[in-house]
Amino acid sequence: MTSDHGRVVVTGGAGFLGSHLCRELLDAGNEVIAIDNLITGSLDNVSELSARDGFSFVQHDVSNHIDVPGQVDAVLHLASHASPRDYLEHPIKTLKVGSLGTHNTLGLAKDKGARYFLASTSEVYGDPLEHPQKETYWGHVNPIGPRGVYDEAKRFAEAMTMAYHRSHGVDVRIVRIFNTYGERMRPLDGRVVSNFIVQALAGKPLTVYGDGSQTRSFCYVDDEIRGLLALLDSDYVGPVNVGNPDEFTVLELAEIVLEVTRSPSEIVFEALPVDDPAQRRPDITLAREVLGWEPTVDVRTGVARTAEWFARG
Repeated sequence: MTSDHGRVVVTGGAGFLGSHLCRELLDAGNEVIAIDNLITGSLDNVSELSARDGFSFVQHDVSNHIDVPGQVDAVLHLASHASPRDYLEHPIKTLKVGSLGTHNTLGLAKDKGARYFLASTSEVYGDPLEHPQKETYWGHVNPIGPRGVYDEAKRFAEAMTMAYHRSHGVDVRIVRIFNTYGERMRPLDGRVVSNFIVQALAGKPLTVYGDGSQTRSFCYVDDEIRGLLALLDSDYVGPVNVGNPDEFTVLELAEIVLEVTRSPSEIVFEALPVDDPAQRRPDITLAREVLGWEPTVDVRTGVARTAEWFARG
């Protein structure tokens, strides 16, 4: 699809991942229509794209009906409140974009005969009892906990996507995205990498929740986008884990950020949020086998690039 010079709709196109994806799709010769309600996205993320031929932006909430005149070759649904701070502040909107937004974007793909790409998440695994997590693992999610609004919205979105695939023959792809970081993250989005970098650059204490022994796997945005496009171009429905299997404790990440930024900041500890996963690491065997994909940017390199971007901002 990326090399077919098609007409592609990207929801959440002004967000962190969506804006990177729009740029890569444009660079490959596609016409791109970015749709975003700008609750967490920003026009700054697509300002350089707006001057380019083949790019258009529509401010719209995809939880409402979507009308895109003309041919559409692919619909990529990335719209969502993806950071804990955002989905805890907007729980109902998070549920709506995962349910109604997925329904509306699938309807668009069905009507246009387009390929459909769902950006799901490692959060479907919840606080996992299997480690590392394979795509065959059904997850361990608290559906009524505060994080459940995001976890269950994405689980529902996957179920709806597969229902459209089985019942209507829609050509679908499902990716499960693990922790991703890089340029264009919002400084105050509440994710651990941006939190630590912003705090370190300001000389403020780095806030670690719990004792910092919980683990995460951090994928640099350039690697992540390569994986998403590899799945979009493949013949594999999914779901496929796309993330970095290198696992670090949150405390180790804090120490890496301090080392990379040469910050004098200290580390402070606060109470662990409810239902915070103890471990998170993708098994990417499937991505390696069916997509020929694996990450290449190590966490120190990626954190250094991200910190440079924040420092320029």
